[in-house]
Amino acid sequence: MRWQEDKQGTEPHYRERMPRWLLRPIRSGKDLNDVTRILRSRGLHTVCESARCPNRMECFSSRTATFMILGNVCTRDCSFCGVDKGLPMPVDEEEPKRLAEAAVEMGLEHVVITSVTRDDLEDGGARQFAAAVREVKRRLPTSTVEVLTPDFKGSEVSLRIVLGEAPDVYNHNLETVEELYPRVRPRADYGRSLRLLARVKELNPTVKVKSGIMVGLGENREQLRKTFRDLAEVGCDMLTIGQYLRPSRRQLPVERFVPPEEFEELRLEALEAGLPVVFSAPLVRSSYRAKEAFGRGCAAGIRA
Repeated sequence: MRWQEDKQGTEPHYRERMPRWLLRPIRSGKDLNDVTRILRSRGLHTVCESARCPNRMECFSSRTATFMILGNVCTRDCSFCGVDKGLPMPVDEEEPKRLAEAAVEMGLEHVVITSVTRDDLEDGGARQFAAAVREVKRRLPTSTVEVLTPDFKGSEVSLRIVLGEAPDVYNHNLETVEELYPRVRPRADYGRSLRLLARVKELNPTVKVKSGIMVGLGENREQLRKTFRDLAEVGCDMLTIGQYLRPSRRQLPVERFVPPEEFEELRLEALEAGLPVVFSAPLVRSSYRAKEAFGRGCAAGIRA
């Protein structure tokens, strides 16, 4: 194992010895620096940085990013995630406006908004999601908007608040198979997350429902097949499958590096299970190339 310095941040990024297919070139350039400047000048967070995503430099160099609202401190303790845990700051009421301004300056045509989990808030942060979607649609009326939300502890009131702003894509990640939840997501609930995805489709049949999972945490193939079937049964339209990478020594170690050819097998199995659009590759992440995924979903004639 070794430390590799993060060229764009202040902290080292911890990596286990990785196979060649996971190595990425270091990127630089005007667009990467420009996106960083836009985010910093408006005091905005991204999951790309806070979760130490391996695709961050590629995405920033393409003038894209996944905005992370409600601060950068999470109230849960998922053992795979690199986002800081602890006591969050108060909700910043001006954050949605600054986010929309940044989206305009970056020239985004598909805006992805996620958040830390805020179990300390009565609505789980749903009103902040709604405000952010509303501001983006006001400033960028031709853009599409994707939200990637926490489970809101199963609150339908919170879910309705977000859906009331008519996002084009509603994403909520299962992250892993049901059997690993006690170790990987101890304060989440597999059934609750499935019910949320099902309820999204029931409340708004036109919205595209999306989810994502990681592999390499100790799951087996049959558990993955069951997860694919579960997602298909609740009406999930799009699925992303990617390799788990350990953000730092504080998170779970990688149990297995899955080879690229196996990701293709998983993609075919997910399609066979009834999921219309599947992105599956080692470095795929939930919001990676989200605009492309949305376009494929539309082209595939996703069911309503």
